[in-house]
Amino acid sequence: MKFSTLTKDDLLESYRNMSDSIMFPMAHAGLTRHELDALWGFNLTMALTHALKAGGLKGFTILSTGRVQGPTLNLLMERELEIRNFKPTPFWKLELHISINGQHFVANFEKEKIWEKKEAEKTFNKCKGKDAVVKNIEKKQYEQAPPPPFNTTDLQSESYAQFKFSPTQTLSIAESLYQAGYISYPRSSSQKLPPSIGYEKIIGALGKFADYRKFSQSLLKRPLRPAEGARDDPAHPAVYATHEVPDLKRLNAQQRKIYDLVVRRTLAAFGEAATRETNVVTLDVSGNKFFLVGKRTIEAGWTEIYEPYISRDEIILPEVKIGEMLKADKLDMLAKETKPPERYSQGSIVKELEKRNLGTKATRAYILQTLYDRGYVTGKTIQVTKLGEAVVNALKENCPKIISEELTRHFEDEINQVYNGEKGRETVVEEAKKVLTGILEEFKKNELGIGKKLLEGFVQAREEAGRLGTCPKCSSELRIMKSRNGNFFVGCKGYPNCTNAYPLPRMAKIVPLGKVCKDCGTPRIQVIRRGKRPFRMCLDPKCPTKAGWGK
Repeated sequence: MKFSTLTKDDLLESYRNMSDSIMFPMAHAGLTRHELDALWGFNLTMALTHALKAGGLKGFTILSTGRVQGPTLNLLMERELEIRNFKPTPFWKLELHISINGQHFVANFEKEKIWEKKEAEKTFNKCKGKDAVVKNIEKKQYEQAPPPPFNTTDLQSESYAQFKFSPTQTLSIAESLYQAGYISYPRSSSQKLPPSIGYEKIIGALGKFADYRKFSQSLLKRPLRPAEGARDDPAHPAVYATHEVPDLKRLNAQQRKIYDLVVRRTLAAFGEAATRETNVVTLDVSGNKFFLVGKRTIEAGWTEIYEPYISRDEIILPEVKIGEMLKADKLDMLAKETKPPERYSQGSIVKELEKRNLGTKATRAYILQTLYDRGYVTGKTIQVTKLGEAVVNALKENCPKIISEELTRHFEDEINQVYNGEKGRETVVEEAKKVLTGILEEFKKNELGIGKKLLEGFVQAREEAGRLGTCPKCSSELRIMKSRNGNFFVGCKGYPNCTNAYPLPRMAKIVPLGKVCKDCGTPRIQVIRRGKRPFRMCLDPKCPTKAGWGK
């Protein structure tokens, strides 16, 4: 049986039209992927862990890498180096503040960036104190097409942007909605919705909710054709809301958010294009051009359906005429610097991995979560830790194939050939074993050097994780320490001169937030316990913010 939703109708239809046999190429492709990931993960993780031990680590710590995990960490490290090595370039910007009918607007100089200060000063001095004359008015209308329905990556990225849900969290919530029959299978690369899902039935059912009724009624008055993206998936369509609608009271807060997001995206895909207008007014100030840009929505179209999750930039300019003189309030010359590239967020990295064909829609979220769990990366904007950096550097110098994107993509292509029946599973697995054997032999030759580099990064990472902030009593460093009975606490590095100390929650991971409590002045931390929701707190048990705790 082949199905993409757990609705009664879909299951009965699937039963009535079941295949004569299992789709063996698809099954073999899945098994090939599992076997390759296991071979890479088990062997390379063991190799890294043994190398760390050989490098002098006392005790036992697991360091992992894998077929996709290694290239992903390297990709994040490359961005880290771009940021670290970035050298800002100064530039100047001119902004003209004007008044039109009592309203304030800002017009920008025709050159967005002026790289020479002398040029900026010359233009500034020429235009300062002068009013502006309207030289030209150009209005243009354009259509903004509806977005395609979600695939897994788009859903994870949008969920992070809107709710700050991690990719694994989003997938977990979406799977719970799928298992209840409310949305289709959430692991899909497709951005397409075939007619066989029953457009009219779904949109009509969603109209039972007051929030969607108006959109449902409007959509059903015209032919239903969804907007679609380029990506396809032979196994499943895009992620969509089914005709089996839930009792919203039975959904928890997180499920309601993801369900609303999927419903609105499903409906929006069937919406009409939005009509927008840009209005560019060219101003002349002493022979220099400044541009005043207005934007407005003429026909909301699909954006009305998806409005909670988009920001429509509406700048409505008053009507002006060519030749009209406009009062200049002031002219600013702003000194700026170019900025380094932004770090990846949990939403943007899954999109980047998809673009580079690293991992699959089902595995990318878990690969990212593993990097966090191993302590290789940290933060909402992803930053590589000293340990993560040590792993990348050790592998790049001694065994670069482990972090090779090309090798990972090669085996992705091989798995696809198994899926299409063009190659046998055994052939691909045997090739992978030969490649991996060569990698492990190379690794073994350099084990001691790799281990020493890993140990150096491990020690630095442990020291980095233990720093919580500044002691409010003596200004020394507060650190996580271990007592004689094995419990962790926060102590002052200034001991014995300063005996300031704070207790820590037991059986928890402590993450410094780099912020200080406004009430007590102690550093704030995030407390993470397995199976429980993380929470944030300051260190002082007597802080007013903790009044009523434990009652």
